[in-house]
This record gives sequence, C-alpha cells and structure tokens, in this order.
Amino acid sequence: MNAEKAKTLKLPSFALSAATILCVAAVMMVGLLGFHLSDEVHILLLVCLIIMAFVCFFLGRTWDDILDAMVLGLTKAMPALFFFFIIGMAVAAWIQCGALPALIYYGLNILSPSWFLLGGMLICSITSIATGSSWTTAGTVGVVLMGISMTMGIPAPITAGMIVGGAYLGDKMSPLSDTTNLAPAIAGTDVFTHVGAMMYTAVPAYIITLVIYAIMGLGYSSSDIDTAQVSLIQTALLGSYQINGWVLLPLLLVLILSILRFPAIPAMLAGIGLAFPLAAIFQDKSLTDFFVALNYGVESSTGVEIVDELLTRGGIQGMMWTFSLGVIALALGGLITYSGVMHVLLARLIKRIRNPKYYPALTIATGFLSCGCLGEQYMSIVLTGELWKDAYEEVGLRPEMLSRCIEEGATVSSPLFPWTTCGAYMYKSLGVYSFTYAPFAIYNILQVLFGALFPIFGHSLLKKSPAEYGTGKNS
Repeated sequence: MNAEKAKTLKLPSFALSAATILCVAAVMMVGLLGFHLSDEVHILLLVCLIIMAFVCFFLGRTWDDILDAMVLGLTKAMPALFFFFIIGMAVAAWIQCGALPALIYYGLNILSPSWFLLGGMLICSITSIATGSSWTTAGTVGVVLMGISMTMGIPAPITAGMIVGGAYLGDKMSPLSDTTNLAPAIAGTDVFTHVGAMMYTAVPAYIITLVIYAIMGLGYSSSDIDTAQVSLIQTALLGSYQINGWVLLPLLLVLILSILRFPAIPAMLAGIGLAFPLAAIFQDKSLTDFFVALNYGVESSTGVEIVDELLTRGGIQGMMWTFSLGVIALALGGLITYSGVMHVLLARLIKRIRNPKYYPALTIATGFLSCGCLGEQYMSIVLTGELWKDAYEEVGLRPEMLSRCIEEGATVSSPLFPWTTCGAYMYKSLGVYSFTYAPFAIYNILQVLFGALFPIFGHSLLKKSPAEYGTGKNS
C-alpha cells in the first residue's frame, strides 16, 4: 500500500463512520459489562477486527491492503509490545534475587493503614518520575503495595487506582518518559516547555488527589494491622529468601540509569543482569534456575497463600496473555486508522466548533476516544496531534497547549480501558480489572476534567502573542 494509493482511497461517509465506531464500542461494552467477558476480551477484539475488515472491504480496500494496515498498526507500537517481555523478565529476576520480597518485608514495617494511600501515592509518584515509566512502577513497587494493602484491609481496587495514578504522574510529567517526549514532538514544541504547560493542571490535580487519599486513609485509621498475619508473611519471606539491602541493588541500578537518561529497555536489562549474581550469592539460585524463571516466571511455594499469590508471577510466558491482547488491539487500531472513520468523525467536529476555548476539551475527548478505539496510547498521541495541529495554529493556540491536551486525553486515559496495552498490563501486574480500579484512579480522572474545564472557564488557555500569531514560532 503505497503513499499515492493512500491519497486516493475512498473515505467513509459520516453516517458510516459513526455507525462503525458505535458498533465497535457496543461490542466491547456489551461483552465486558453485559456478559462479563473480561478474561475473554481477546475474542471481543477479534469480533471488532472482523467488523472493521468488512467496513474496509465495503470501502473498496483489498485484502492485502487490510493485512498491511494491521501490520502497520503493530509495527508502530512494537517497542511497547517488546517491553511486555522485559517487564516479565524483570519481575521474575527481582523475585529470584530477593529484591521484591525485601521491599514487601521492609514495607510492612514502615507503612500504616491511615497513611498507606497517601504514602503509596508519593512512592509511586517518585518512582515514576525517576524512571519515566508507569509500567516499571506498577510492575515493581505497585506489586509490593498491592501485597502490603492485603494485610491492612484496604480494598484492592482502591490500592490499584492509587498505584495507577502515581505511576501515570511520571508517565505524563517525567522528561524521561517516551510519551512526554512524543507529545511535544508531534505538536511542535520542546519537552521542557511541554512539561511547564502541564503544570497548570497537573499540580492542582495532584494536590487534590493527595488530600483525597489522606482523607480516605483516615477511614482506615481504626483498622488494626493483623500483626499475626504480618508476622506470618515476614516469617515466610525470611524462610524463603535472604533479606538485606544488597538485594535491592538491581532496582537502584535501574533508578540511577533512568535518571542518567539511559533508554528504558537497556536500563531494565542491566537491572535483570545484576539480579543473577545476587540470586546466586544470596538465594542459592543456579543459572538454569534463573533462566527458567525468566521464561516461565516464579512459582512461589512458601506455604503461605498470600505470599505465594503475590510472588507467583513474572516471566516471558506470564506476559503472553497481555502480549496477545496487545497484538489484537493494535491490529484493530491499524484498521480503524486505515479505514478513515476516526478522521471523518473528528474532521466534522473541528469544522463545526471554532471557539478556541473549547478546543482543549475536544482535543482531550479525541485522545480519550482514539485511545479506546486504537488500543494504544502512542497511536492515539500521534493521531490526536495530526488531527488538531493545524486547527490550533489557525486560532493562535500555542503548540504546548496542544501537547498538554494530547497527554491529558491519550496518556492518562490509557490504563482506564481494559483492552489497551496499558490497561492490560495494569490488570496483569496488579490483578485488578481496569473498570474496577478506574473510579479510584483519582489523579487520572482529575487530569482529564481539569484539562477540559480550565480553558473553558478562562484558565490556562495558552495563546500565542500577537507577534507570534501566524508566524509559526513556537517559543
């Protein structure tokens, strides 16, 4: 499918575009909410893929072109798919060397029920900003916090929502994050100007989130930690692992490399590599044991159910459910993009609304909708930027206004859909379904609301100066 042919493709009508998107949404919503097919979401996505293929046939696309479009959808997000395997290996390696068990052991001594949500949000925020990765945060400290919350009687959906919020603060704000770099690149500004623009909504959203979690934590202040349960868990950990500060070195190495701006995958691989000598020295693991765990994950057998449930995870094969879901979702996203249905719908919307104060809300809605349809935040970021860039230029809005709205729509919403790569990863890591923790992902929700509403009421609508307007300057 060459560029010349793409220019001459027949676009769908507005009615067909709307009907197609509604049909895809209906399949997902009815399947997930009506028939509770959360574990069978792959099949729902395949049904949607078939629907999109028929639409493409109706529009005159050939089968070869449809296959090419699906492959293109996959290749655009291949780094995200490969990262599934890296995270799976890292979790297995860090359990093998004792890093994650040590974090659980020490965390049970430090955190209390009344401050758990506030403290957990701060811990996840610091980790995600330092690493620039929501997935790394959820797969490491997120797993630990889920385990600790079980002993404190704090519901898993609340804990998972808190973890997701803290993880996505860094995914959206850290200069080390790939999305934080991609959004300004699409909009035509630099990363630090972009981060500065996001402060208008990120700071109030974060402060309010911390206050809400602090108040929610007071509801658990009268809850006594089950000291017998804590003692049982810590005894089981000490019986199966040597717990000391040395085993935390792989996590420290990843943190340092991330701060030094090493790419995420090499940094994670370095942390995995350092885990082996520590696993051999402190946990008496052979190279064969280590490699088996990297592939198949760790199967904990301490005899304590809560510990075994928490530490039986990781490995490449353990990520295959998530990986296969990502493959199908990305292929679907490729067909939706290729068919043109999203472009037709959004182009009609842009033409009808000319007041710039509504552009941020519409841009965020575009990112939210496209993320849900395309199944991947990177594709959503690119599509949203492409659709709105010229419109922002025409009405004199600054490019960092666009990049901010792209993140508020596409990035923070991505873990709220169970079929996106981000939602699937969070489900696999935290063990809580996206629709279940979404109401408690307070930071994510506030970011979307503040980003949409603040400009409408005259706050933080970033306009070009008269000297810049129409010149194309981004300073």
